[in-house]
Amino acid sequence: MSGRNHEEGLKDLTLLGNQNTQYSFDYAPEVLEAVDNLHSNRDYFVKFNCPEFTSLCPLTHQPDFATMYISYIPDKKIVESKSLKLYLFSFRNHGDFHEDCVNIIMNDLIKLLDPRYIEVWGKFTPRGGISIDPWCNYGKPGTKYEEMAHYRLMNHDLNPEKIDNR
Repeated sequence: MSGRNHEEGLKDLTLLGNQNTQYSFDYAPEVLEAVDNLHSNRDYFVKFNCPEFTSLCPLTHQPDFATMYISYIPDKKIVESKSLKLYLFSFRNHGDFHEDCVNIIMNDLIKLLDPRYIEVWGKFTPRGGISIDPWCNYGKPGTKYEEMAHYRLMNHDLNPEKIDNR
């Protein structure tokens, strides 16, 4: 295979290569776009590390900063990365708790992609002397990925990763 062609999902993209990109300052799940997974015959992880995630505390409106880690095993669709960047940017003025942001991101990606497996981890910088690092995951019900999700949830913090955003 020499590369993706126009008929393999590229014609549906509106953001990639667009020189007039509009940045939404309000939560905007509608900006997310997906393309066909040309390798759905195998399992593989797609991982995104987003070190510039920001949102707002819903009560004080003070900014919260995080590195957002998104990992998923695609099924039929993969997320287009520019749309993901714009989507994450849309949280900049969104007021929600850390736990809510992580779960909202996961829910929106499940709705868009229907992945085999996904996990989202927010490593937020400390405020008031404490950091909050919510982690959530999902495996497609009735499949080995559901079992994988359960196992990873029960064991995700047995060997904690190095905290590198503090």
